[in-house]
Amino acid sequence: MLENSEFYKRYKTKKLYVGNVAVGGDAKISVQSMTFSKTHNVKATLEQINRLYFAGCDIVRCAVLSVEDATALQEIKEKSPLPIIADIHFNYKHALRVAPFVDAIRINPGNIGGKERIKAVVDACKQRNLPIRIGVNSGSLEEEFEKKYGRTVDGMLASAEYNFKLLEDFDFRDIAISLKSSDVFNTMQAYRKLRNKCDYPFHLGVTEAGTTFHATIKSAIALGGLLLEGIGDTLRVSITGELEEEIKVAKAILQDSGVQRSGVNIISCPTCGRLQSDLVKAVKIVEEKTKHIKTPLNISVMGCVVNAIGEAKGADVAIAFGKGQGLVMRKGEVVAKLKEDKLVERFLEEVEDEVKKRGE
Repeated sequence: MLENSEFYKRYKTKKLYVGNVAVGGDAKISVQSMTFSKTHNVKATLEQINRLYFAGCDIVRCAVLSVEDATALQEIKEKSPLPIIADIHFNYKHALRVAPFVDAIRINPGNIGGKERIKAVVDACKQRNLPIRIGVNSGSLEEEFEKKYGRTVDGMLASAEYNFKLLEDFDFRDIAISLKSSDVFNTMQAYRKLRNKCDYPFHLGVTEAGTTFHATIKSAIALGGLLLEGIGDTLRVSITGELEEEIKVAKAILQDSGVQRSGVNIISCPTCGRLQSDLVKAVKIVEEKTKHIKTPLNISVMGCVVNAIGEAKGADVAIAFGKGQGLVMRKGEVVAKLKEDKLVERFLEEVEDEVKKRGE
C-alpha cells in the first residue's frame, strides 16, 4: 500500500475544508462528482445527490446558471447529505447569492469577468471562510492567455498563476486549483508544472473525457499517474451521463494505484485453457457480494493451481479452484477443501469473518 511506502511521497499542501470534508494536507484524497439535473429542480437534484452519497461520493458540485438555481440550491443544501460546491460561470452575482449557505465556490477565470467581480466573490467567501476553487479549462481560457499561448499547457499555467496570485492580492488563500484538459498529456503536464509554484490543494480531472469506456481509460492514465507522483488532493472522474460509475472508477483508481485503499481488491486470473471451473461466474458473484465492504482486503479468486497458491499467500482470503473441487485459504493457510459448488459460499463466509475480526 503506497500510502505508507517510502517510494510514495505526496506533495505537502495547504489543508482547507469543504463543509466537513478536509481537502489537502494529510487528509484522505476525496472523490467528487457533479449533478446533471437542472438545479432549480430540487427533487431531481436531491435524488442525484443521494445516489452519489450512497455510491461513496465525498463532495458534490451543482451548477448555478440562474436566480432560480441559486434560490433552489438553498433548500438543496439544507437537505443534502454531502457538502455542496456551487459551480459559477459568467454571472458572478450568482456566487454572491449562494455564498451565505453553500460549502465552497468554483469559478472559471475564463468567463467570470474582471478583477472587481472576482474581488466581490472573494469578499463574500471571506465572510464564511469558504474556499474557492479556481477551475482552469484549456477550452475556456481568458482571451489574453489564449491569444498569447493558445489552448496549451503554458496558457493553462499562466491563467492559474495569475488567478491564484490575484486572490492572494485580495488576502485570500483558501484556494484549490484544477487544470483540466480533454488531452491526457496536457492535463498531466499542467499539474506537474504548477505543483512547484504553489502549495494549494489540487483537484484532479480530465475534462470532457467522454463515455464510460474512454473516460475510464483517460482518467486512469492521467489521474492514476499524477497520484503515483504524489500530486492530487481531490478528484473527479468525468463520465458523460453517469453518476455512480464516476465514483466507482474514481475509487478504483485510488485503490488500484495503491495510493488509498478502501474495500476489497479482487485478484483473479485471466481466462485460459488451464481453467477447470466457471471462474467468470464465480468472480461476478464475489464482486457483487463484497461491494458493500469498506474494510481494505485483498481477496484472490483463481481458476487453477498454477498461480493460485502463490497469490493466496499474499491474500487475506483466497479460492484456488481445481477440477470439481478446490481450496479456501486465509493468509496462505488452507481452511477448507470443498466441492466446487460449495467453494464460493464458504469463501464469502470467510471474507465476512475477516471483516468482523478487524472490527470495521
